[in-house]
Amino acid sequence: MSDARAEIFASIRHALGVTGKEAPRRSIIEDRLDHAPKGVVPARGQGDPPTRKEIFKTQALRAQASLAEVASLDAVPAEVAAYLRDNNLAARIRGGADPRLATMTWAETEFVLELAKDGSDLTSIGIAFGGIAETGTLAFVSGTDNPTHLNFLPDHHIAVLQASDIVSDYERLLRKLRMVYGKGLMPRVLNFVTGPSRSADIAHTLLLGAHGPRRLHIIVVNDV
Repeated sequence: MSDARAEIFASIRHALGVTGKEAPRRSIIEDRLDHAPKGVVPARGQGDPPTRKEIFKTQALRAQASLAEVASLDAVPAEVAAYLRDNNLAARIRGGADPRLATMTWAETEFVLELAKDGSDLTSIGIAFGGIAETGTLAFVSGTDNPTHLNFLPDHHIAVLQASDIVSDYERLLRKLRMVYGKGLMPRVLNFVTGPSRSADIAHTLLLGAHGPRRLHIIVVNDV
């Protein structure tokens, strides 16, 4: 805070006869933060888990992502292999240290999962923290499990999303984030990703891959 602002606030506190450290005042502020009024939440993403999943799929496809469903995490490598073959991509994919990736049955395919390096690879895979049905958006948190650069640098990004992690709206996603990480704590980066990267800034011509992957393939794992 600048010296001028500090002096102004000090003058206000002096005029009010308070220091800002009074217990009743602090209690009022803490109660206000703990019970903040809820904002308006769109109805589009609401519903039971199957309904939320279908809304998410519709919105993700509308945003030009591709999408597949599998029955379990064990079926993810086969779907990844099919995507790589269908797009004539190399038989290797970069991922982070997420233990769920490590336990998948990669040995049953001819494709190789390698730990993330500098993001210069053509294809990457990551497990999303959650999905938002309202807009078909994925949420990724930073860390060694799912490094942020793998969401942005490769041309193709494959996102694994467990159906049980699809919530109705952004507010519930942020509430889940606080529950997982604890009050007052956050991952260093939280990315919201809706479809592949695109821009139409130049001559109003749509360009895919402007700021990130040209292709986003979402694998929904039906764990609910």
